[in-house]
Amino acid sequence: MKLAIASLLFASAAAFAPAPVNKAATALNVNELEIGATAPLGVYDPLGWLDNEPESFERRRAVERKHGRVCMAAVVGNIVHNNHIVFDGYLSP
Repeated sequence: MKLAIASLLFASAAAFAPAPVNKAATALNVNELEIGATAPLGVYDPLGWLDNEPESFERRRAVERKHGRVCMAAVVGNIVHNNHIVFDGYLSP
């Protein structure tokens, strides 16, 4: 009986042992203009702005990130408002 209880304890303790991790070497060869590109199609640019105006392409990409962040903040504000969460105090002087 003692042997059965001891083996049960050891078996349950083995479940919490860390799994062996094999470290894989990776080489990241990334072209900055191809971030977000899909393999068979390449960079999605239906209006041809990358070919016509390559200097403004990085600005458009940065503006798109900014708009995404503002949109995420607006969604959080909408969720807070619809759940009737009220902050005490005034926001104006």
